[in-house]
Amino acid sequence: MSEEQSKEEFINPIDDDHITENPNTLTYGHHRGSLPIVPTKEGDIKSKSLSAMEHQTDIQLLQIKEQMALLAEQAQKIQKRVDVSQQIYSAKVRFEPLINHVYHLYNNGEESLLVMVGPDDWGRKGCPYEFVASVRLLADHTWDVLDDEPIS
Repeated sequence: MSEEQSKEEFINPIDDDHITENPNTLTYGHHRGSLPIVPTKEGDIKSKSLSAMEHQTDIQLLQIKEQMALLAEQAQKIQKRVDVSQQIYSAKVRFEPLINHVYHLYNNGEESLLVMVGPDDWGRKGCPYEFVASVRLLADHTWDVLDDEPIS
C-alpha cells in the first residue's frame, strides 16, 4: 500500500498553466535539446520581398520601353519610306528606274525630280536643286531611303 499512498500524495510542483499535452505547438523549445525558435522580423521579410519585386518589374518595364522605342523608330522609317515613295511617284522621271539601282530625289521648289546624279557629283557649281533623299528601287517597286541628309 505504500506505493499507492506515494502516488496519491505526489503533488506536481509545476503549475498547470506552464505545461502542455502537445509540446510541438509551443512557440519555444520545450526541452534543453530543442532548436531555438526565433521569431522572424515580418517587416524585414516584406521589405526585402517588395524590393526584389520592384527591381524585377523595373527591369521588365525597361525592356518594354526599349521595345516600344524600337517599334516607334521602325514606324517612323516606314512612314518616311511612304512619304518619299509618294514624292517619287509624283516626281518627274525622264528614265525607267531599274531595280536595285540608286537614284537621287531633288526638289526645285515647284516639283520633285528623280535623277541619277548624286548630290556630290554636280561639279564645281554644286547642285542647283534641294536634295531630298538618295533611294534604291526594291523588287516590290517600293523605295528604300538610303540617305536623307544633304552632304555639306
